[in-house]
Amino acid sequence: MWKRLTSCLLAAGLVASMTACSKQEQYNMEPGVANTDTSQTEFTIMGAVSALSKGYDDNEVLNQMQDEAGIKINWNVMSDSLSEQVNIRIAGRQLPDAFLAVGFNNYDITTYGSDGAFIDLTPYLTEEYMPNLTKILEENPDIRSAITMSDGCIYGLPSAEKMGTAGIGAEEDYSIYTIPQFSMINKAWLDELGMEVPTTLDELHEALVAFQENDMSATYYGNDAGSTIPMSTGFDQWCWGQNIFYAGFGFTNWPNDVINDLVLTPDGKVEFVCASDNYRDALTYFHDWYDEGLMDVEMFSQSDTQLISKCSQGYVGVSTWWYIEELMGDYADDYVFLPILDGPDGTHNVTVRTGGGTTSGNLSITSACKSPANLLKFFDQWYEPENVMQLQYGPIGTYFTDQDENGVWQSISDDEAKEKFGKTAGELKGEYEVYGPKLILSDYYNTTFKMEDRAIERLADLNDFWMPYVDSTVTYPVDCVYTEEELDIIDRYKTDFENTVSEQEGLWLKEGGPSDAEWESYLIKLNEKCGMKELLNVYQSAYERYMEAKEAE
Repeated sequence: MWKRLTSCLLAAGLVASMTACSKQEQYNMEPGVANTDTSQTEFTIMGAVSALSKGYDDNEVLNQMQDEAGIKINWNVMSDSLSEQVNIRIAGRQLPDAFLAVGFNNYDITTYGSDGAFIDLTPYLTEEYMPNLTKILEENPDIRSAITMSDGCIYGLPSAEKMGTAGIGAEEDYSIYTIPQFSMINKAWLDELGMEVPTTLDELHEALVAFQENDMSATYYGNDAGSTIPMSTGFDQWCWGQNIFYAGFGFTNWPNDVINDLVLTPDGKVEFVCASDNYRDALTYFHDWYDEGLMDVEMFSQSDTQLISKCSQGYVGVSTWWYIEELMGDYADDYVFLPILDGPDGTHNVTVRTGGGTTSGNLSITSACKSPANLLKFFDQWYEPENVMQLQYGPIGTYFTDQDENGVWQSISDDEAKEKFGKTAGELKGEYEVYGPKLILSDYYNTTFKMEDRAIERLADLNDFWMPYVDSTVTYPVDCVYTEEELDIIDRYKTDFENTVSEQEGLWLKEGGPSDAEWESYLIKLNEKCGMKELLNVYQSAYERYMEAKEAE
């Protein structure tokens, strides 16, 4: 929602006055020591609310937790004009006791924390003040690392939805985003041609050639002559790109997001895939496929809707998506997942990804709060599984109606919601959902409330079919925290770096290359104009701080 909120304040010339005032009014002045004052029991919280919400004053879950904590909260929440109002409050030195679901980024949080507007919560993350959250942080040191700013302080409580394979009872917990692309092939066509499901890139090439030469869309489905598209994907798209096939060269990349083009070596060194020899070899190899007409000529321009249209009409032999049924429509039964394919040298490796990041911008307590311990007692209840379930979806008895034999809550169906409330289950969720520091861990779906059916299907596919092909689960953590100077470097170079890599990759796939001279020129440009060395230094430093914070636990 916000990016560099401080720039707005700088433009108004108000940062200096905010800093001076916040430090004068701050109740918790001694660094690293909890404020033991408990005299304040009424608090004002400013923040966001869903446009569908009725507000928080009469929210039964919030009111029950306030009673448990012995406090009263005056809610100043809005769905429109929030950033403008927060700007006014901060700049005018009229701070509430806390900001909720404003969406501060790490730059904002660090700036306001160092200025004294936000208090350091580290002294309160103990068994005495926040037992629920403290237990979670002890068991998940990566979450503490993600909310620890570059100055070593914590200015916001963690929020994340960690949907992973533990939620379906698997022993290892892999995020639903671990492998963004699932590849699939028309097995009915293979059977018709007397071919097996490929296990190598070279075998897939043979299959694609056979699909093309025999015009399988026409001969098998009766479509127009020449309608067969051996392979169709997007270009560098998250779930529907061509990148999963690069695994045969030791990596999978997403250069439209620089974080997703980073890899970690076994000794913890950060590198860019797009500057490796394996990357060069992959582009040279797949250009031949494109040149032969095996890869869709429209892959660089088509939308996901256009891809779905082609696949659902029976034109496409191989593609990528999360769900076969969703992509292939009436022809879905003819398709199976492709395994991760070995490359020309007999090896493969998928560059796995971390899940959705952990943020700390959804709850910050300000220096205007006289008794933060009382307020944090209330928010510690948000980290109880059954409470966060109700804050996310709605109260027991409304959104959650029954428990299964294991005590796991089952959500209301659309039909039930329409009959009882006159709205869909999604609309019901929007009405009751509370924004803020909600942390949903994978095992909650296994122990507390049922996961959505589509997510269960995708995680089952990930765990049972795809993960056995993954050789290494080492990945660059998406939750690294950056200093102000590092953020400036990222802002300066990131867009140019991503655009240069993506444009050059597309050009080499279409036109061939790179020659030795082209490759050398490309690397020089990445270093001298796109800041590759500077970016690597930033990501390396951030990673090392992340690991230090994690190992300190």
